[in-house]
Parts: sequence; C-alpha cells; structure tokens
Amino acid sequence: MSRITKRTVDALKPGDLVWDDDVSGFGVRRQRKAKTYVLKFRAGGRQRWYTIGKHGSPWTVEKARTEAKRLLGKVADGKDPSAVRDTLKDRPSVKDLCERFLEDYAAEHKRPSSQYNDQANMQNHVIPLLGKIHVADVTRADIDRFKRAVKEGKTAKDVKLGPRRRVIVIGGPGVANKCLALLSKMFNMAERWGMRPDGTNPCRHVDKYRSQPRERFLSEKELACLAEVLAEVAVDGTETPFTVAAVRLLVFTGARLGEILSLRWEYVDFDNAMLFLPESKTGKKVIYLSAPALEVLADIPRIESNPFVICGEKDGAHLVNLQKPWTRIRKLAGLQDVRIHDLRHSFASVAASCGLSLPMIGKLLGHTQAATTQRYAHLAADPIRAANEAIGQRIAAVMRGEAGGGEVVAFKKA
Repeated sequence: MSRITKRTVDALKPGDLVWDDDVSGFGVRRQRKAKTYVLKFRAGGRQRWYTIGKHGSPWTVEKARTEAKRLLGKVADGKDPSAVRDTLKDRPSVKDLCERFLEDYAAEHKRPSSQYNDQANMQNHVIPLLGKIHVADVTRADIDRFKRAVKEGKTAKDVKLGPRRRVIVIGGPGVANKCLALLSKMFNMAERWGMRPDGTNPCRHVDKYRSQPRERFLSEKELACLAEVLAEVAVDGTETPFTVAAVRLLVFTGARLGEILSLRWEYVDFDNAMLFLPESKTGKKVIYLSAPALEVLADIPRIESNPFVICGEKDGAHLVNLQKPWTRIRKLAGLQDVRIHDLRHSFASVAASCGLSLPMIGKLLGHTQAATTQRYAHLAADPIRAANEAIGQRIAAVMRGEAGGGEVVAFKKA
C-alpha cells in the first residue's frame, strides 16, 4: 500500500489493484487495457464499490483523489451511495452543455455558418478534452490545460471518411483562441441556466494567445496579373463564369466570401448601384457598387430556376466551394500565398492609398467596431505622409528662394 501517483498508475499491469494510503478506500486498478479509479466504503452495513472514472482526461490522480474525498464526505453524512451515484449521473456534463447551447442558444442567435463552426469546434476539441467533466466541476486550471492542448495539436487528426472525403482537424493558437471564446459564452449560458453559480465562469482570467492578424495586400502589379489570369480562364473555359465573377466581385467590393456566394438577384439594385443584404456577419448590410462591379454583375448569366447570382452545380443552389478554383487561379497568377480573404484586405489597402479615412474604410467594409478597421491605420497614414512631405518640400523651396517655389505671402498684423 502506498500513495498513488502518476508513476504508480503508469506502472500498473493487467489485473493490478493498488490502494492509496492517504484516502481510505481510494484505489486504482488495471483491467486488460483501461486503468480505473475506484472507491470502496461501507454504508448501511454493507461494503460498496464506486467507479470514479477511467484514468486520463478528465481523471488525473489528484482529481480522482479529490472526488474520492468528496464522496466519502457524502457517505459520512449518511447519504445513500446509490443516491449519490444517481445525483452524479443527473449532473450535466460539458457534452450536455454543448448540446443545449446549440439547440437553445445558437439556433436562435447565431448565423448558420457560425453554428457550423461552433459545432465543429465542439466535436473536434471541446468534447474530446472536456466532454465528460460535469459543468459545475470545470475549473480555470481545466480551461488552461485545454487551451494548451489545442495549441499543441493534441486534438489534431486526419481521418479519411470515403473515396473523396476526409476530415482534417488542426490545432494552434488561433484555434485555441476561438475555442476559448466559445467556451466563455457557453459557461455564461450555463450560469443563466442554473448549471453553475453566478460569477464562476472558469474562462475568466484565462488569457488568449497573442496573435498578429495576417495582412497580405496585392500590389498593383499583382492585381493586374490576377486580372489577366481571370480573363484567360474565362475565355478558355477552364473555370466557370460564376467562379470568375465571384473572384472579380470580391476584388471590386471588398465583400466577405459568404456575402458574395449567397448573393441573390433580388438583393441587387442596379439603379442605385447597391447590394442590400438582409443578413451578414454584422446584420443587415449595404454594399455600394462601383462601375466595374456593376459591369461584372451585368455580364453574369442568369439561370431562371436559380435565385442566386453565383450559381453552383446543383439546381437552385449557389456555389459552395471557391477554395479549389481559387487555388488553381492563384497558382496561374503566381499568388500562391494569397488567401481569398486577402482580396478584402487589398480592397481596403487601395481605399487607404486613395486617402480615405479609417471610418470611411470601415463603412465600406461593413465593420461595426472601429477597432476592426484599426489594422489599416498604417496604410491610411501613407497619403497623409505623402501630402505632408509635399507641403514640407514646397515650404523649403520657398524659404531657399528657389524658382517655382511660389510667391511668399506676408500676413498682415491685425
């Protein structure tokens, strides 16, 4: 008999049963493969066994020992062990919270694409690492361990589901941050639903990883090259007219990918040169159309049975996947490092180079928070620097008395 440690558990052989010398009745045993924490005690004049859980997430040695102490306290108070077990079974787990969050909150308050992303993060990261823990028992340390595990790729996988289908799950700091934001909202709702006491969100004070937004802007030369490739694939038919039009609209409007792919003809107002989107990432939205954007829309073939501007292969449906054709297009244009979203960044970059203010750029992009547009601050300053430099050079030329500096005007005293 000895104090159970992780080393003790790791050294167990099939059939071994080891008792802890700190907590009476607390032990760990190994069956053929699984290592399970157990508790043995007497209640009602009979010896009882209780299975705490299998070794691994969430049951570490210390968490299992703490749970054993808690259960023994219940027994000391005269509680029926079977009632204790039933009570534990009735307590909602993080997996239960995930299901309720999707049904009772996300379904009503989030867009379909956000619901899809939430469900994917739950299935790929949250449930595998935290799913079995009771909602009321999740601690800040659990969340911090979860964050590190996702960052280190412990939930990453590449699973082939069929001849042409596979699931690739990656980790990293960005994914960890998204999961943290999701968990924080879930535990806020858990408090509202009475699963945890108010003010006990375990995500509080768990810092996100510092991340630098990836900024990639196409230069004038790169934009010209992209335009040339789009013209070529449109003529030779290697890409559909809808694919080419989608890329061109992204370039000319700075819209988000989903806004263009889900665009319906009823949202297009040619007379006022606008797109009226009833739903977007930031709610209702107006996208203003330049003459080149209007020209792209006018050239798109309309399919009578399809309400969408960018039609997909299925009848009545819009194009779903632009990533594959974009990969082919950017390769031809020598822009392998350019993502589709970088076309939106490039639109903002050109706007800044034209001297537009940050509030104006934010308005064009449909930002609701000024902080979101702030990433373009250094670009918006470029025309101001250029104007300042021109003024300084002009003043210096005048002060040197150089020809062409212009006439110096003396201000009269009042």
